[in-house]
Amino acid sequence: MTVCSGMSSIKASLLLILFSIAAVTVIKGDGHCIWYGTCFKDELGHVKYCPYNGTAKPLDTRGQGFLAKHCPHMMKAPGQAINTCCDSEQLEILDNNILLAANLLARCPSCLGNLVKHFCEFTCSPRQNEFMNITQFGPNNTYIDGINMYITNRYLQGTYKSCNKVSVPSTGQLAFDLMCGDWGSSHCTPERWFKFMGDATDNIYVPFQIDYIGSDEKVGNFTPLDPDITPCSKPYNSTTAACSCVDCEESCPVPPPAPLPPQPFTLIGHDGYAVTMIITFIMGTSLFLLSIVCFTNRKKIVARGEEVGRQVGRRLTAGLHHPGDGARIALAADQEDSPLQSKRSSVTSADDLPNGLQEEESTVVEKLGANTDKFLQEFFCAWGTFCAKHPVEVLLVGACIIVVLGCGIRYTHVTTDPVELWASATSRARMERQYFDSHFEPFYRNEQIIISAVGLPNIIHNTSDGLITFGPVFHREFLTTILELQEDIKAIKTESNYTLADICFAPLTNSFTVAPTVEKCTIQSVWGYWGNSMKRFNKTIKEHGYVTTYLDHFKTCTSNPYNSECLAPYGGPIEPAIAVGGFLKPGQSLKDPHYEKATAIVLTFLVNNYHNKSKLQPAMEWEKSYIEYMKHWAATKKPIYMDVAFTSERSIEDELYRESQSDISTILVSYIIMFAYITVSLGQMKSCGRLLIDSKITLGLGGVLIVLTSVICSVGLFGFIGLPATLIIIEVIPFLVLAVGVDNVFILVQTHQREGRRPNESIPEHIGRTLGQVGPSMLLTSVSESCCFFLGGLSDMPAVKAFALYAGMALLFDFLLQITCFVSLLTLDTLRHSGNRFDICCWIRGSKKDSGEEFVDGVLYKIFKLAYVPFLLHKWVRAGVMVIFFGWLCTSIAVVPHIEIGLDQELSMPEDSFVLKYFKSLNEYLSIGPPMYFVVKEGLNYSDTRTQNLVCGGQWCNSDSLSTQVFIAAQQPNITYVAKPASSWLDDYIDWSQADNCCKYFPQNNSFCPHENMRCLNCPKRTNKFGRPDQVSFEKYVSYFLNDNPNDQCVKAGHAAYGQGVNYQLNPTTNLSHVGASYFMTYHSILKTSADYYESMRAARKISANITNMINSHLEAANRTERTEVFPYSVFYVFYEQYLTMWPDTLKSLGISLLAIFLVTYFLMGLDIFSSFVVVITITMILVNIGGLMYWWHITLNAVSLVNLVMAVGISVEFCSHLVHSFSMSVRATRIERVADAVTNMGSSVFSGITLTKFGGIIVLGFAKSQIFKVFYFRMYLAIVLFGAAHGLIFLPVLLSYIGSPMNREKLAHHRRAMRGNLDNVQETSLNHRVSNTNTPTTPITSTFRALDCDR
Repeated sequence: MTVCSGMSSIKASLLLILFSIAAVTVIKGDGHCIWYGTCFKDELGHVKYCPYNGTAKPLDTRGQGFLAKHCPHMMKAPGQAINTCCDSEQLEILDNNILLAANLLARCPSCLGNLVKHFCEFTCSPRQNEFMNITQFGPNNTYIDGINMYITNRYLQGTYKSCNKVSVPSTGQLAFDLMCGDWGSSHCTPERWFKFMGDATDNIYVPFQIDYIGSDEKVGNFTPLDPDITPCSKPYNSTTAACSCVDCEESCPVPPPAPLPPQPFTLIGHDGYAVTMIITFIMGTSLFLLSIVCFTNRKKIVARGEEVGRQVGRRLTAGLHHPGDGARIALAADQEDSPLQSKRSSVTSADDLPNGLQEEESTVVEKLGANTDKFLQEFFCAWGTFCAKHPVEVLLVGACIIVVLGCGIRYTHVTTDPVELWASATSRARMERQYFDSHFEPFYRNEQIIISAVGLPNIIHNTSDGLITFGPVFHREFLTTILELQEDIKAIKTESNYTLADICFAPLTNSFTVAPTVEKCTIQSVWGYWGNSMKRFNKTIKEHGYVTTYLDHFKTCTSNPYNSECLAPYGGPIEPAIAVGGFLKPGQSLKDPHYEKATAIVLTFLVNNYHNKSKLQPAMEWEKSYIEYMKHWAATKKPIYMDVAFTSERSIEDELYRESQSDISTILVSYIIMFAYITVSLGQMKSCGRLLIDSKITLGLGGVLIVLTSVICSVGLFGFIGLPATLIIIEVIPFLVLAVGVDNVFILVQTHQREGRRPNESIPEHIGRTLGQVGPSMLLTSVSESCCFFLGGLSDMPAVKAFALYAGMALLFDFLLQITCFVSLLTLDTLRHSGNRFDICCWIRGSKKDSGEEFVDGVLYKIFKLAYVPFLLHKWVRAGVMVIFFGWLCTSIAVVPHIEIGLDQELSMPEDSFVLKYFKSLNEYLSIGPPMYFVVKEGLNYSDTRTQNLVCGGQWCNSDSLSTQVFIAAQQPNITYVAKPASSWLDDYIDWSQADNCCKYFPQNNSFCPHENMRCLNCPKRTNKFGRPDQVSFEKYVSYFLNDNPNDQCVKAGHAAYGQGVNYQLNPTTNLSHVGASYFMTYHSILKTSADYYESMRAARKISANITNMINSHLEAANRTERTEVFPYSVFYVFYEQYLTMWPDTLKSLGISLLAIFLVTYFLMGLDIFSSFVVVITITMILVNIGGLMYWWHITLNAVSLVNLVMAVGISVEFCSHLVHSFSMSVRATRIERVADAVTNMGSSVFSGITLTKFGGIIVLGFAKSQIFKVFYFRMYLAIVLFGAAHGLIFLPVLLSYIGSPMNREKLAHHRRAMRGNLDNVQETSLNHRVSNTNTPTTPITSTFRALDCDR
């Protein structure tokens, strides 16, 4: 923010050039004066000129010096006398006032020269009577107090046109904002400009009334003055350059036509993606249904599939029967397959196998695959037997490892800083933020209050310009209440006695001023227009029949904030777009704002920020007290006609922490529901009398604890390593590991229950055989998921990277603990059960013995077996499923490209947060864009004129300089998002150095002295041919400029605007300063949506790249070694950079995860490429359909949803891999029967282990206070579970029935040998096995793998 005390006085000082004149009555004849000399000075210091009606008088030598300096066109040849209507004293006043005007206009010599021409004629012309006449005298006609001046419209319009774009770099405004009175630059016209310069009533700097009468024709006896005009695009004389593009539109190169905005993809006038998917769906569905109709004979389809398999060297399908065998494989087989082999089987003799299969030779790939499966089965069988034989020892070792790793939690650092969460330490935005903060200090801390009116009407105010409607916030009592609130906040004192004065940003204080007081703090408040004074606020004046009140003063100040009567107590202006809000309509810019229509008042307190965080303690403490006060004020003192929203710099982080604490209860309830379901559903109840014996609450609880301890181990291990954790890890990973771990628990326990113990088989051998069956499937899913997440750790986004690494390690630990500790717990539970002991109270033995009844299938198993599977695998049901899911996929693909990118900041806050209310108010009332900086890194020699020309925006500067490029960008804010030209310390330094009496030094030690100190000496000037400081002067006085406070005498002094914006190193020996890094500040246009924010950053980076290339190419062309880099910076860039590459990052993360799953599935399933593709296809469909839901349910794509999508990949593996593995291990006759076998036995475990377990917990998340939980966790988790279940239990079985992997002949050969060698060992009945009555005609005989016997 730029400030300069009394800057508006420049306007009036400019006018003094016009007003330092004496009037004379017009006399007839040629060449007469109307004044000469000075004769009166009023109480305001206005000098009045004496009436004189004689001819011009000779000008002395001193006066000629002034005249030659400013009015060379009035000079005569050397030796000739010069007669003027002014004396040297009048010319000295003219000189002083022109120098003041030059503070603003010297950047454009043509403008200043045009203006000065009429000043010269006005003051000294020997023919004043031809274009001026006196209209008012002072008492006794002693001095002139009013005149008319006749001047041509051509001159008025030409001068105005040459000046109306001259800029003031330090403020980012135009000179006419300071020189055109209440109208400002936006409403200024030639007539209004000259009227203001002569208006003694409204401009306190005008010594007497001057009425400019514009006419191109003669008016009575008066011939309008008509000085020559030099366009701003041309040099004023041979020693000056044309005005730059920044100050003269005519000098700007013709910009290239604005590129057309990206057009949406369309076909035949409609959304291209939708049309494409409709065509794809129609064609795909038609071809699919046509193939179903044409190939009605299933055997032909099977034969075709087998033929294709043979052609590519794949395995044959063992789906043929002997011609005389009338038995078929039924869908409702009585025995069950494990993930590795059919577990519910009647054993078929080897003689019953088809002869063709015996003749086929297995391929090398089939042998490798079968041997891999055999090795894994034997390994897990042996491992399970070992753990079951030593359960206590295994549990003790496991407990010790858990305790040791758990100790690492004490070293875990939880990251809550949003910057560290979402921006990589090596990301461009993060590094640029670090550079900015370390060189210039971070952007100010912002404490802001937005106050809107409730139930108050608008105000209709009658003025000389007609009726003006003011917004409801301008009611007198409303504003006085705001003043009371403001003064209370200024008086806040913390427990450590810190006040606002100790921490605030006070730009006009330095080592030469008194210590900062609260009145010197930068407070952007409408009350600054009245100096925080009720007396000034209540002041009324009756003029022209109208009463001017505080409302008129507000209108005056918002038209020109630099008006001396409008400057705030801290010495600078109040930016109206910051102080009020709600005055812009949607899509409206600040080009022609009506601030009086505001519907909100905004109080902004700026507090110093530091890169060294240890310096922030006072500010943090004050902010805490401020928030406590505001909460109390809003609850007890706020009037009913007000609504208030507030925030502080620390509030977001505080609320995020509070949100995480409040969500703990919701998360715990969610987990408790899931725990309760797990512990209850694992048990099997044969009778009420054995309920306490058959239940498995202890085992279920143990399984849950193992899942949670795996998370503890992961967090502890990374705590030792030093990888920071995040709240996402704490909240999400237990949910993920539960989904994966509990599924394995269900499969392991239910397989153990269904696979009864054989005669003479010990409990450890039984458990080892069970683990041998399910272990490879558990290994497949666990390794797939771990690799998926570990590769996800390649992400550059810290939150995603940490989540992926913690999750991958937790899943790995979960798998290891399950095949060790849980197997041991299962052993102990089995021993308890066989000993007829109660669950939980295991020391109590039950009285009712086990009746020996066979295992009773669960309700879910029966539903899947008898109802669901036969229905799903019906020919036309399967076809319908394929069509429906294909249509669903096409619909999702059509909308996925339209998913919004970003994260609405309102969602990050809990519903009861005061910051959420502030965000909503900010979005509703925000009327100005955030500040942004073009940062130029060190490397340039600014004392060199050629280097200056690459950066500056004034005369002699390059047409493609930094300032010029930013200026041109500001002319297209709808494309570039740059709202105004950048402030330029270099331009202001050059102007400051050229001004008289601005650069001063102490004669005692030659050190810097403020220019207000009259005891100091002016700096000796040494300039080059461009009027700029030479190299030595530049380096000597740049530090003076950066320490000098501005006022009306030296408006370009740089301390307020650039004190923190320019780095320089002072050489103590030479007292010369070398400028390093610096910034050029501007503003973005108004940004509302996430897209606005990241697109503004994209546009700013494009501009910066062009500037960098321009500077370096010029340096290279000049054979110079210097190089630099220009980058844009704004406080929000670091949060929104992720969205520039969100789609590529998302596709990369998900692609890596899917590739990992494909490779792991391929190798662990025995080089089965069919199954690998089926798994990846299904998971991809789940992800795409979740994307479709994100579009319809308004879930944006951001880092949080990306984490959830990566997690969705992991959970989807559970829905797919178990079923696919079970299918590939089945040896039934056809694909349909193998699918039926897999779904019957594995589907119920998957459904109960994941879907039902998670569903109850997810529903609870919908009641969380956190909006981010509701949107990104409740909605997305619900989609993950429901979509995963739908695809895994409906679509996947149907897909396998069509393109599932053919039977591995080597596996079949192993099975045949096992059948021949172990037929006598098969029992017709056992504890958990039943063989169907062979007399039942509908019951088939199936061919399955032999269950492993670990002792063989």
